[in-house]
Amino acid sequence: MTAELTLLNDGMPKLSWLDIAERKSGAIRLTAAEAQPEPRNLRRIKAEVQRRWGIVPLVDMLKEAVLRTGCLDAVTSVSGGGSLSPEVLAERLLLVIYAYGTNTGIKAVASGGHGHTEDELRYVRRRYLSAEAARAIAVQIANATFAARSTELWGQGSTAVASDSTHVRAYDQNVFTEWHSRYGGRGVLIYWHVEKKSLAIHSQLINCTASEVAAMIEGAMRHGTTMDVEANYTDSHGQSEIGFGITRLLNFDLLPRIKRINKVKLYRPVAGEPDAYPQLTRALTRPIRWELIAQQYDQMIKYATAIRTRTASTEAILRRFTRNASHPTYAAMLEVGRAQKTIFVARYLRLRDLQREVEEGLNVMESSNGANSVIAYGKGGEIASNRRDEQEMFVLCLRILQSALVYVNTLMLQDILSEPEWAELLTPADRRGLTPLFWSHVSPYGEVNLDMDTRLDLAAVKLPGPRVPTGAPDQQSSERA
Repeated sequence: MTAELTLLNDGMPKLSWLDIAERKSGAIRLTAAEAQPEPRNLRRIKAEVQRRWGIVPLVDMLKEAVLRTGCLDAVTSVSGGGSLSPEVLAERLLLVIYAYGTNTGIKAVASGGHGHTEDELRYVRRRYLSAEAARAIAVQIANATFAARSTELWGQGSTAVASDSTHVRAYDQNVFTEWHSRYGGRGVLIYWHVEKKSLAIHSQLINCTASEVAAMIEGAMRHGTTMDVEANYTDSHGQSEIGFGITRLLNFDLLPRIKRINKVKLYRPVAGEPDAYPQLTRALTRPIRWELIAQQYDQMIKYATAIRTRTASTEAILRRFTRNASHPTYAAMLEVGRAQKTIFVARYLRLRDLQREVEEGLNVMESSNGANSVIAYGKGGEIASNRRDEQEMFVLCLRILQSALVYVNTLMLQDILSEPEWAELLTPADRRGLTPLFWSHVSPYGEVNLDMDTRLDLAAVKLPGPRVPTGAPDQQSSERA
């Protein structure tokens, strides 16, 4: 705190975008950062993707991701001595995942040209596709994407994710339908964690009254992929002091966009030094109560360890504190959060690069929400069931479809940009804006025709573990392999 406040105080005369003075609207006045250069060649690259591979059905994107990663092996291997062969089971699992992820339903998907009936698909859904299996499939596709990425194109692995909730409307069928006061409609919330290259690493279904801070922490701790999360971008819901406190105890950085930053107060690190930061006086408030933190240190570590080891959920701990806001451990966590928030705000006000980084991370989250609205187009984007297990399966299958889209697009972009004439086109602005989450060449609509013998012409990717269970690549792809 002392170091960051000193840097901000000493640098104030050089910060043209920042002014701190006595005002009714708030002491801090922060000017928005200027717009960065627009990427000029990304549209040409996306047009080249469409020229080479045409309009690709979304079910083919899912099929290609499954065949290349072997992510269905864990499910098909349990068929054992049953009447279904692994190949038939894999086809039916693909169709069920597609039915749930697009929200069109099993009945609509069963009418496609693939030879599997509605009853057969419903049996596979009940018998084989559990929430745990769907979650494992999504995690394996995410890990395969990390393994397939070219460091020359995408850079070193990211350690930051963006998180936010999306409100999905549901049919108003019975008393279990929830109403969200902020969004003004019935439905449920899906809380997403998306890393900086647009890959969803975690999704969870939460109630309309659930704490989004708890959901953010759970996703960052429980995503299950090979990614090491060290920072989390959030919208204004993440600026709470308890959120800063718990993330500090769990050892990852909370980087929120603070909506009313003009009203934010910076806490003093020590008492008895009223003139320590003369440039920041109007935005300063009382000192941190370090003695309370010292008294409750052991208890705070116990709660943080309970979250880390899954002995207790973050939601349960926060609800316990909410019912007794005067709890001394909760008060100590708030003090830790106030200290950490002061450190973050001081850095945020001083560094333009940090301001842009947070905005870019949240823009990735908005782009991910746009992709979800395109993929889950069935029934007008409304969930038809109030059963919790059906809603959760919709969320997980939607994540699988989006992950498959990102995985295949990553391979397509790497195929094109591995050619020198295309790689030389990329400017720094193009590299900054390059993303595998685009869908101008994808068709999620129409009759579902599943042919496991046809493949996309993509360069083969060596993966450390999974095998390709069924289907054979075409001759050109085999020659590349």
